[in-house]
Amino acid sequence: MMPEELATLTLLRKARDMIDRDYAEPLDVPTIAAKAFMSPAHFSRKFRAAYGETPYSYLMTRRIERASALLRAGYSVTDACMAVGATSLGSFSTRFTEIMGETPSNYKSRDHKAIEAMPPCFVRVTTRPARDGSGKSSRNEEAPAATAS
Repeated sequence: MMPEELATLTLLRKARDMIDRDYAEPLDVPTIAAKAFMSPAHFSRKFRAAYGETPYSYLMTRRIERASALLRAGYSVTDACMAVGATSLGSFSTRFTEIMGETPSNYKSRDHKAIEAMPPCFVRVTTRPARDGSGKSSRNEEAPAATAS
C-alpha cells in the first residue's frame, strides 16, 4: 500500500470516528468531509470504497443502532428519535424500518430479555445493523417469527 493511500485511510478513519462519537450532533457530509480535508464528493467516493457505504448511510446506521439500544432501555420512539439527532419522526421511522426490518414501535414492544442477559460486548455485535451492499440490512439479530393469518 502506498503512503498516500495510508494517509487517506487515516483521514477516513478520523472522519468515521467523528461520526461514531458525534452521531447525535447535526452532521452532514460537507462537515464530515472537512474533517478528512477532502471535498464532499471526493470524500464520499473514498469513504464508500473503504467502508462499503456512503458517509450519510453510515451515520444513519449508527443513529439507528443507538436508537435501538434506547428503545430496549424503555425510551419512547419520539425520545429515542430526538436523542440520536434525527429531526423528523417520520424519516426516522422509515429509516429504522429499512435498517432493522421492523418499525420502532414493534422493536420496542418485542421481548429483549435474551439480549439483557448478554454481556455488553455481545449485545453490540448481536444487535449491530449491517448493510450487505444492496441497501438492505443483514442484521445478525433474529427477527420475530411471522404469524400466519
